[in-house]
Amino acid sequence: MGGNSLHTEFGFELPNENIGEDWAISAHPHGVSTIQNGPFKGQTLDQLWQEHQELFGNQHGDTFPLLVKILDAADDLSVQVHPDDAYALKHEGEFGKTECWYIIDAKPGAQIIYGHTARTREELAQMIREERWDELFHKVTVKKGDFFYVPSGTIHAIGAGIMILETQQSSDTTYRVYDYDRQDDQGNTRELHIEQSVDVTTVPARDTTLNISETKHGKSSVITYLQTEFFNIYEWQVHGTLQLYQQAPYTLATVTDGYGKLLVDGNEYELTMGTSFILPNEVKSWELQGEATLIASEPGKKK
Repeated sequence: MGGNSLHTEFGFELPNENIGEDWAISAHPHGVSTIQNGPFKGQTLDQLWQEHQELFGNQHGDTFPLLVKILDAADDLSVQVHPDDAYALKHEGEFGKTECWYIIDAKPGAQIIYGHTARTREELAQMIREERWDELFHKVTVKKGDFFYVPSGTIHAIGAGIMILETQQSSDTTYRVYDYDRQDDQGNTRELHIEQSVDVTTVPARDTTLNISETKHGKSSVITYLQTEFFNIYEWQVHGTLQLYQQAPYTLATVTDGYGKLLVDGNEYELTMGTSFILPNEVKSWELQGEATLIASEPGKKK
């Protein structure tokens, strides 16, 4: 179940109090973003991808490849695993889902499920069948500012009291492993996808140790978290000013803390918590001002 921090902290207008998910930048048909300003105001991101490839460095492809979400978990979310591209395209007709998480905030002691202990696929299936959840799932205590890479095949779940920014492939394919035997008002439990989960889980769990680096820019800095074939992920720490230059066909960014301004080609844009924007191919440099944290992503280079 979602909380209400997306409204109280980010100012998003929510249809009810228990909406815990905002698709901040998306061209996926299950939740398409609309451009708020500039010459393409009112158009949707999927429209721009199809009709104005020059904005994205003529990357082509049928689908805008990235999706950025903000998730607010008031309760433990279901334990899931996502397929890779090959499995998802064959069985679901869309891309698989590799993702990553930046912890925007977390209550003391809050935990995620991240990986598993099974040594073989047969052992994984047996542990699931016997519901040995405490033995199977690997739990990690998290804090604000932590970062996790969640490649396809990784068993994972966001625990209660955690808010994250998730960057992922543009896919909505999820296989649910476990949902704590919760029931809805009619006494029904949510559908599980045990066969698919066993099929796609990486066994044994892979090592996802990251080579994180930081580059100082005066009082500001850029932290490089991840560079993969799917996306590159950065944290922009703005303390005063931060001048940046294009290094990919386009760049996505979301403000996760603080406030400030974005300066592009003589134009000034206000930045507050939850503001998301795309810097298209024609933008070769930009300046950030204020006191703010932003998580930025770029399309990765396919192997």
